[in-house]
Amino acid sequence: MSFLKTDKMAARKDKHVGWITFNNPARHNAVSLEMWQGLADIANDFARDDDIRVVVVHGAGDKAFVSGADISEFAEQRDSAEATQRYDAVAQEGMQALKNLNKPTLAMIHGYCIGGGVAVALNCDIRIAADHSRFAVPAAKLGLGYEFDGVRKLVDVVGPSFAQEIFFTARQFSAPEALAMGLINRMVPKEDLLDYVTQYADTIAANAPMTVASIKTIVGEIVKDASLRNVALCDQLVAQCFNSADFTEGRTAFMEKRKPVFIGR
Repeated sequence: MSFLKTDKMAARKDKHVGWITFNNPARHNAVSLEMWQGLADIANDFARDDDIRVVVVHGAGDKAFVSGADISEFAEQRDSAEATQRYDAVAQEGMQALKNLNKPTLAMIHGYCIGGGVAVALNCDIRIAADHSRFAVPAAKLGLGYEFDGVRKLVDVVGPSFAQEIFFTARQFSAPEALAMGLINRMVPKEDLLDYVTQYADTIAANAPMTVASIKTIVGEIVKDASLRNVALCDQLVAQCFNSADFTEGRTAFMEKRKPVFIGR
């Protein structure tokens, strides 16, 4: 895409599916500052594109999903408190753009998913991993602090006990262990991963976009503290679904025993 300022991030659109690629295989897709910005740019572009109904996030090459932040640039990009604050703001912008993307997001994980890679995966709605994948958050081996929101997201997904085990040990966990924790939704053989995720994305894309988007928003409200929930927004989204052309198409197709063709309106 012409708006990207780095070739270490890539994006493509395949019908109703958008693909985000961390394209730094020489460094196991370690994420640099410009890559965090590229993630935000791509996610925001897909959010504005009505043709895109689901987004898949993955890493280039066959070694890693994302192996964490590119530590080699820390001496330059995080050499002071002010520089670190700027770096963290850009990284957070990328994460928030992915988290807040108004379409379902799938993390297609193969190989290493370490540190910031786990954070990227956690900011996707569904995580599907190859059976050879490895997961870790090695903050305790580096003396790093982990901010509240990052820890809370992991706790929300795997629970407090597993979250503590992941942080306390800083060890690598296998894909079967990740599946048992609930860190990933599905585990498939390495050779089947691409086809499986492509079919999964196509399945979601074929469903009514307004219904899918409403569920993403409603689940997001459910996991908030009760005092912060916007239940009125949820009710509004449900009403919009029932008043949509897609609802008419869905019930008509059901009666006519054919597949519905949804238009997102």
